[in-house]
Amino acid sequence: MDLRTTLLSRHSKEHTLRVADQVIEEGLFDKLMYHFLHDTGEGYRITQRAAAIVNEVCERKPEWLEPYYERVILNLRNDVHDAVKRNTVRLLQFHDIPEDLLGEAADVCFKLLESAKEPVAIKVFSMTVLFNIVKRVPELKSELEYMIEEQMPYGSAGFVSRGKKILKALKSIG
Repeated sequence: MDLRTTLLSRHSKEHTLRVADQVIEEGLFDKLMYHFLHDTGEGYRITQRAAAIVNEVCERKPEWLEPYYERVILNLRNDVHDAVKRNTVRLLQFHDIPEDLLGEAADVCFKLLESAKEPVAIKVFSMTVLFNIVKRVPELKSELEYMIEEQMPYGSAGFVSRGKKILKALKSIG
């Protein structure tokens, strides 16, 4: 399969699932990650479509993401399309980030959560990643609580809903 051509050909849930199957069957995850992490000049279409497939593959094969944690987290510091940010933080909320990358992941997610420019989904997924980090690094608890509480009065329904759940769960963390 020519992955680049396949990524450019269509964009639908069915196509994403079919390509994810092929990536798993043919062992093309490294190539998929290349397209996810590199803007090859076609604009955001390839990285955006690769992002959805990366999420699908990693739901089935979470261990395949392990060698890419650092690059995936650092990629959030780049000027990437919202779909890449959204899919990246969505992905990270389901994985145990390695200890040596917790600080970097927390810093990036706090910036995304704090930014007035980020779409709600990116902020909400970042909130969950940060909650998972706080479970391992409780010293960050008050910073996360403060950021959520500060934005709740102005947040969308989705932000408020997730914020309430996380604030309630944070009460159980020492």
